Amino acid sequence: LSQLPGWSVRPNGSIVIATGNDDALGVYTCTPYNSYGTAGKSQPTRVLLKDPPAFTVRPKEEYFQEVGRELVIPCEARGDPPPTVTWLKVGSAGKSGAQVDANSSLVFRPLVKEQHGVWECTATNQVASVSTTTSVHVLGTSPHAVTNVSVLPLLLAANISWEPGFDGGYFQRFSVWYTPLVKHPPRAHRDWVSLSVPVGAQHLLVENLQPDMSYQFSVLAQNKLGSGPFSQIVTSVPRGFPVTTVPPELPAMTMRIFLSPPQALTANETVRGVLLQWEPPAQFSVALSGYALELRQDKGGWEVLDRSIPSTKTQVLVPGLIKDAFYEFRLVAFAGSYISDPSNTVNVSTAGMEVYPSRTQLPELLPQPVLAGVIGGICFLSVAVIFSTMAACIMNRRRAARIQKRRQGRRRMARC
Repeated sequence: LSQLPGWSVRPNGSIVIATGNDDALGVYTCTPYNSYGTAGKSQPTRVLLKDPPAFTVRPKEEYFQEVGRELVIPCEARGDPPPTVTWLKVGSAGKSGAQVDANSSLVFRPLVKEQHGVWECTATNQVASVSTTTSVHVLGTSPHAVTNVSVLPLLLAANISWEPGFDGGYFQRFSVWYTPLVKHPPRAHRDWVSLSVPVGAQHLLVENLQPDMSYQFSVLAQNKLGSGPFSQIVTSVPRGFPVTTVPPELPAMTMRIFLSPPQALTANETVRGVLLQWEPPAQFSVALSGYALELRQDKGGWEVLDRSIPSTKTQVLVPGLIKDAFYEFRLVAFAGSYISDPSNTVNVSTAGMEVYPSRTQLPELLPQPVLAGVIGGICFLSVAVIFSTMAACIMNRRRAARIQKRRQGRRRMARC
């Protein structure tokens, strides 16, 4: 054995052949012995070399074909003994309607929407099994359902995010549908509310929800050919955590993403307004996108004052507050499609405070159209007063001139 590289004998008598080649072919026997001799050799065993499967023709990574057309995907393999080639759609347990011809090629005749997805070609013989995959994209169909729908509960709101499915070859848009869960609904069925999603977005903030009430959420995709199927339904409570009902498992991304609220929000009065300062979130697993500033006046409803504060800033100046009013401010952080819980709330009272108006308009001030009308009315009245004054001056001058002429005429007659 020392003359054959890679060959060795283990302490238990087994022979190890590191690389199988033609030198390993043949008939082998094993003879055990010790100081007393041997009881004889073992029965002979034959070593045969077999080749594992190897692909001679692999399918391409992707195929694009119109619905209703024919699509043939080749897949061939060799080996000793000759392998068996099979096809399977990944993630599908039922029949797909596809066929395999004599050359082990996958045949779609005709191609239908349900055959869209990842297909696996497997070559198997007595030695080993090897496989390769390809993606089939069916064009000219309605969109496929979105996946990985998750709900991030907020105070009186919820942020819904998802991953788009295949668009069917056309531009697709999304809408979010939701409904409250009531134990005894007044009607035989619940009414679902739909909200359009901005173009290009993969998340939506649903606001004005009732606290401590369960809601169901679903996402619908649409293109020029129609609507796709609704996504899985996710149940969530605005003050709790989302619980996926269909299917039961939660998306993995929901468990890994975490984003704590901004810290140590403070407010200080300056000559230009109220300066808000804070510390970034203590924990976040993805990069921060920015902050949104919310406020409410005199215990009213919360409103968004600025939703585009850069993530690099840790302070913002709020000018133009109304005098003798009570304000509350808080911050939320954004990280991709995720929104943190609100920060601590700071109170600001403008009683006795010098307030400097600015172009920044708070929600409590007059809307711009109304303000423009008021300014226009004031300007019109000012112009009217000026013209009236000028007209009165001109009339007084003319009247004085006529009186003076009359006096001069009387003096001349008196002299005569």
